[in-house]
Amino acid sequence: MPTKIYSIQNLDCANCAAKAEEKIRKVPGVEEASITFATMQLRLTAEDPDALLPQVLAAARTVEGEIQFLPREDAHHEHHEGCGCGHHHEGHEGCGCGHHHEHHEGCGCGHHHEHHEGCGCGHHHEHHEGCGCGHHHEDHDHHAHGGGELTGILLGGALFLVGLLLRGLIPGVPVYILAFLAAYVLLGWDVLKTAGRNLVKGHIFDENFLMSLATLGAFAIREYPEAVGVMLFYRVGEYFEHKAVERSRKSIMEAVDLRPETVQLTSGQIIPAGDARVGDLLVVRPGDRIPLDGTVVEGSSRIDTAPITGESVPVGVKSGDSVLSGCVNVSGRLVIRVEKVLSESMVSRILNSVENAAAGKPKIDRFITRFARIYTPIVVVAAAAVAVIPSLFTGQWGYWVYTALSFLVMSCPCALVLSVPLAFFSGIGAGSKRGILFKDGLSIEALAGVKAVVMDKTGTITKGDFTVKEADDELLRISASCEQYSTHPIAASIVAAARLRGMVLTAPEALEEIPGHGIRATLAGREVLCGNDKLMARHGIAVAAAGGVTQVHVAVDGALLGSVTISDTLKPDAPGAVAELKSMGLATAMLTGDHPAAAEAVARDAGISRVHAGLLPEEKLEKLRLIRAEQGTVMFVGDGINDAPVLAGADVGAAMGSGADAAIEAADVVFMTSQAAAIPEAVRLARATQRIAWQNVVFALAVKAAVMVLGLAGHASMWAAVFADSGVAMLCVLNAIRMLYRKK
Repeated sequence: MPTKIYSIQNLDCANCAAKAEEKIRKVPGVEEASITFATMQLRLTAEDPDALLPQVLAAARTVEGEIQFLPREDAHHEHHEGCGCGHHHEGHEGCGCGHHHEHHEGCGCGHHHEHHEGCGCGHHHEHHEGCGCGHHHEDHDHHAHGGGELTGILLGGALFLVGLLLRGLIPGVPVYILAFLAAYVLLGWDVLKTAGRNLVKGHIFDENFLMSLATLGAFAIREYPEAVGVMLFYRVGEYFEHKAVERSRKSIMEAVDLRPETVQLTSGQIIPAGDARVGDLLVVRPGDRIPLDGTVVEGSSRIDTAPITGESVPVGVKSGDSVLSGCVNVSGRLVIRVEKVLSESMVSRILNSVENAAAGKPKIDRFITRFARIYTPIVVVAAAAVAVIPSLFTGQWGYWVYTALSFLVMSCPCALVLSVPLAFFSGIGAGSKRGILFKDGLSIEALAGVKAVVMDKTGTITKGDFTVKEADDELLRISASCEQYSTHPIAASIVAAARLRGMVLTAPEALEEIPGHGIRATLAGREVLCGNDKLMARHGIAVAAAGGVTQVHVAVDGALLGSVTISDTLKPDAPGAVAELKSMGLATAMLTGDHPAAAEAVARDAGISRVHAGLLPEEKLEKLRLIRAEQGTVMFVGDGINDAPVLAGADVGAAMGSGADAAIEAADVVFMTSQAAAIPEAVRLARATQRIAWQNVVFALAVKAAVMVLGLAGHASMWAAVFADSGVAMLCVLNAIRMLYRKK
C-alpha cells in the first residue's frame, strides 16, 4: 500500500500534533498515519493518499483549525530563473555549490551564508502564503513567531508594568485596572480567540481554553496582576519554546540536508541539481561539496568525507575513483561523471533516512502520547476538587480557587509530548553527523538496551580487502575463471590477482553459486568445484587443515587440485572497539562462514570472547538465537548479502556502509564509516538519547508535581505554574538538543 509524505503548515503544538494524528488514523481508508512534529511532516499510508487528503485535512482541522497538508514537491519557494531547486539563492555565476549566498563572487565554499531569523530550515524564504513546506516563513499570522509577536509581547509587558506602577502610586483609585485590562487583551486576544473557536468544537481540554480559564478566573477573584502576569509569562515562554524548537530543527536539518541546489557542467552552464543526468560531466572546485555521486574523470584531490562518514582524515582521489555527494573537495579541481541522479545520490539517501527515522516513534514516545491523553483530564479534575473540597472545610474560597487555577495553568502536557520525540530526533541527527544512520526511534531504543554485540568477521572486524597470498598460475586461472561472475569479496580478490598476472579467463559453460559453500562450474567440459571446506566435504573431497588462514579449494573432476590462500587484515580500530564494548558491560561474539582456524585467529587478535565459524546464513541465525536466549537483547553487525537474514532476525541489525545494499536495507543501523569504532559509538549515542528522553519526562513531571504539592501546602503560585508549563518545556527542548553537541 503506497505511503506519501506531506509537508505541514500552521501547526505549533506537539500535543496538537498527537491529537491530529489520532483523528487522522480514524479516517476510513487510512491504513497508517504519522505526524512528525520535529520535521513537520505527515506520512500517510492508504490506497490513494491524495484522494483521501480532503477527509484527512478535515479530521486534522477539528484539532488545529488552520493546519495545511501539501505534497512536498508542491511546496512553493521563491527561486531564481533557471534554478528549479525550490530554495532561494542569488546571483552566483560559477559557484555551483548549492547553498544560499548573496553576491559572494568566487566563494565556492559550499556553506550556507545567510538565512532569516527563526527559520528552522536554514534557507531563505519570503512571504509565502500556503507554502506547506513545514518551515517558518515571514508574515504568517498563525505562526507569528517573528517580530510581530515579540512586539505584541513587549507592548503587553510595558502595559503590565504601567499597571503595577499605577497600583503602587494611587492604590485607592482602580485606574490601574484599565492598564491591566489593556495588557491582557493585547497579550491574550489570540489565546482567547483560539480557545473560543476550539470550545465550539468541543475541545475543553485545549491548552488555550485552559489558559484562558485560569487567567479569567484570576480576574474574577480580583488577582489582576496574576492574571496579566501569567498570560505575559505564558506568551514569553511559548515564544522562547518555539524559538528553541525552530533552532533545534534548523541545527539538525542543516547537519543532514547536504543536497545541492545547482551543479556546474564542464561547459560552464549552471543547472538545477535535479536536472543533472547520469553521464553528465560536472566541475567541482576546491572548497565545493561533491554535488552528486560520481566518478572522477579528471584531476586529483583530497576529499573530506566527514559530512558523510564522520571520518576526520581526508582521503586522496584520482581519475577512476568513486566519490560520494556531500563530501568536500579540499584541494584540487575535479571533473566528475555523474553516476547517480540527485534522488539516488548519497545526500538524498541520508536526508530520507533521517526523515524516515524521525517518523518511526519509539515505545517511550507512544507511551507519553497515551499518557498525555489522560494527564490533562486528571489535572483538570484535580483542580476542580482543589477549588471546592478544601474550601467547604476552611471557607478560604479565594485561596483554593487560586490554587486550582495554578493547576489549570500546568495541565497541558506539551513539555512531555514535545521533548521526548525531539530527544530522539536529536539523537538521529547526532548519529548522522558521525556517519551513523539510525532507521528509526525504535532502533535507538532497542540499541540502548542491548546486552550482547555479535559481529561478522569479513568487512566488520577485518578490512575485507582480500589479497591472494599463495596460488600457482594454473590454480589461479581456473579459480578466477569460476569466480569472475561472483560479487563476493574473496572472488573479486582472486579475479584481480589473475588479471594482475595478465591471465586470460575462460567463461564457464555452466555455473552454479552455492550460498555459504562456493561455486560449481563446468569449464572446458570438466567439473570444477571452487569453494570452502563445506563444499569439498559435500562432494567427498578431503582437504588439509587451513592453519589459521582463509583458503579457497579447487577440485577438478572430483580430485583436489590445490588451495588458494587468501589474506585479510584486521581493522586497526577493532581491538579498541571490542575493548570498549566490554567496558560498557556488553558480551561480544563472532559469527562467520570462514574456516574455524582463521576465524579464531582474528577473534583472538580482536579480543572477541566467543567464536562460531564455518556457518551457513541460516546457521548464523540459529546461533544468534542461542546467544539471545543466554544474554538477552542482541545486536548483530555485518556487511555481506549473506548477512541479510541474521540482520533482520536480530533485535538490532547494523550494517557497514561499504557492504551490500541488501544488508543495508535489512539493517536498523548503518555505519557509513565502516569502522569498528562506530559500533560502541552507536551504543553510547543510543544510551545517551534514551537517558535524555527519560530525564525530560522525569524532570517535567517532577516540577509539575512539586508545584502542585507546594500549592496544596499553602504556597500556591501561578507564576511557578507558568514555569512548570512553558519554562519546563523550553528547558526540556534545550536538554534534548544537547545531543547535537555531544563530543565523541
